[in-house]
Amino acid sequence: MPSISGSFSGKITQQSGLPLNDQPNHLLGIAEVDGTQNSPDPLWNDSRITYWGINDLLNGEGSQTGYFNNVHPDGGRDFGTFEGKVSTAAGGTMTVEGTFEFTGGDGQYRGLTGGGTFKTVAKSETEVEATWNGAYELAKAQAG
Repeated sequence: MPSISGSFSGKITQQSGLPLNDQPNHLLGIAEVDGTQNSPDPLWNDSRITYWGINDLLNGEGSQTGYFNNVHPDGGRDFGTFEGKVSTAAGGTMTVEGTFEFTGGDGQYRGLTGGGTFKTVAKSETEVEATWNGAYELAKAQAG
């Protein structure tokens, strides 16, 4: 499987939070993030990522699960799921570290397999910075 790595700066385009009253400082949140990938792998470089993250936080700590969709410059796309641990630093900076898995794609990415690890850091109320590493295999490589 070829290794991949990359990064992107993303903007939160939509978000909503629901405070829960089961215990103090419990919040469910959902956000949509949009950005452009930077990667040494030409298949992923300049692809447009959108992801939807669902946070379950207690006192700023907890979990994030969600879905991602990459639209590549060649018109194909890949998509998948992710899950991570959310932590909040003393200054209020939220970080998510976890894993992602490709679950499919269109075009040459149909049948894509693989995954890896990621880290996102909130740079502001509306901006995130992400880095990721992993491996993938296209279906045509699996068949060959």
